[in-house]
Amino acid sequence: MVLITSSTISFAPTSRSAKPDFSAIRGQLRAHVGRNDVPGLVIAVSRGGEVLWEEGFGWADRERHVQATPTTPFYIASVTKSVTATAVLHLSEGGKLKLDDPVNKYLGPAKVHSPVWNSSGATIRRVMSQTSGLTTFSRWCINAADPHCDIDSEIERYGVLVWPPGEVFDYSNLSYGIMGDIVARVSAESFESYLRTAIFQPLNMQDCYLVPGDAAKRTSAQYDQKTHTRSPSRVSGHEGASGLHCSARDLLSFGMFNLKKHPGSGSPLTIRDIDDMHSAQPATGGQYGFGWWIRQESGVEIISAQGGTTDAYALLELIPAKEIAIVVIANSYSELVRGLEHKILSVLLGSSPETRPSVSQPRELTPAPATLAGKWSGQILTYKAPLNITLDIGSGGAHSQIDGRPGSTVTNVSLDDRHFNGQVPGEPGLPDSPGGPFVIELDLALHDDKLMGAATFGPLPGEDGDELPHFINLARTKP
Repeated sequence: MVLITSSTISFAPTSRSAKPDFSAIRGQLRAHVGRNDVPGLVIAVSRGGEVLWEEGFGWADRERHVQATPTTPFYIASVTKSVTATAVLHLSEGGKLKLDDPVNKYLGPAKVHSPVWNSSGATIRRVMSQTSGLTTFSRWCINAADPHCDIDSEIERYGVLVWPPGEVFDYSNLSYGIMGDIVARVSAESFESYLRTAIFQPLNMQDCYLVPGDAAKRTSAQYDQKTHTRSPSRVSGHEGASGLHCSARDLLSFGMFNLKKHPGSGSPLTIRDIDDMHSAQPATGGQYGFGWWIRQESGVEIISAQGGTTDAYALLELIPAKEIAIVVIANSYSELVRGLEHKILSVLLGSSPETRPSVSQPRELTPAPATLAGKWSGQILTYKAPLNITLDIGSGGAHSQIDGRPGSTVTNVSLDDRHFNGQVPGEPGLPDSPGGPFVIELDLALHDDKLMGAATFGPLPGEDGDELPHFINLARTKP
């Protein structure tokens, strides 16, 4: 999941010689971390290549009374993508692949595909910048041997290009699951082995891994943010997107490398490729490079890799102009970790964060534009079987019917002249549906008088679970 904070920082000139005083933040964390809210959390901060703060708070494993430390491996979720992007660019520098080649050139028997769009437009560059045409995807597995975690099966079933390649930014875990698979195929070694030799060893990242092995006893447990109970063991079904465990110290080392401040001599990438990785790619709206989010605050560029689930949080934030790197990792999520990096920045920059709380507003019903109003019918193409669906878009809202079952109101509708989004209740028993209650997220765009896009089977709002996308194609029903 992507976590957006609502604070901003005013960047003022600061003295490098001034020693930052983090005591207020430290006091707050000592008072709250280790209780039900967040069992364990670790901070790491550097400026100009110098480590300013490294400290663990609370428990890595509450039941076994293992304290969280700067060298404790935590689950880092989607921060994994920035590491995977580094590995891909490392292979590119070595002449092993080309970023503008079709991604299918480097895949095995399973290829990305589409019933409508030309899959050759899904290049490595577009897959890494989330503009290839792939859409939302998430898969959790019991362990790495779980057959659901087979990347070839995932590509075959869910590697469908729902958008024209190169036109739409759509954040997909499958994109980086595919890139992890390509790293392994092109390097002719396991994905983890290549990360270790190309990235972890040169950067002295000693506590990063995909498979726990001997480090399992030192690895942080994870705790559900609602129940505060220990989560059952599980692994990501797309290791190149969200499979890594790393310590805060290791992530800070990786951050300093990205700021070109790593003290070692064996940098995994040239300065040019580091800059390219941090540069906004075409069709991303200026917000995404290769595995890194990009934004501007007070005229200063901020580069961040972040991720989390209901039982984990990870952030690596870079301010290149100030040579600052900040790491925050935790084994649960709560308001305590939200915006913590802004408080750290306020200390470093001698200013106060300007907090703008986000207020959830009720979504007003928008009259349906003439381009979308009316009845539509077509199919959701699951890998098991197609599902017939009708969609009736009117001024009073939208209604749908799937597979001849009773109709339902579409909720959380948003639309404009060319796009329709909404949620439909899912029912167990539909092809490729989860066992329990779920929702079908409709994300549709108008193409030559047809509504096409994604119908994603996912968890109920506020819950964590698999998100499985399918291509949907609707045509206007004649009166």
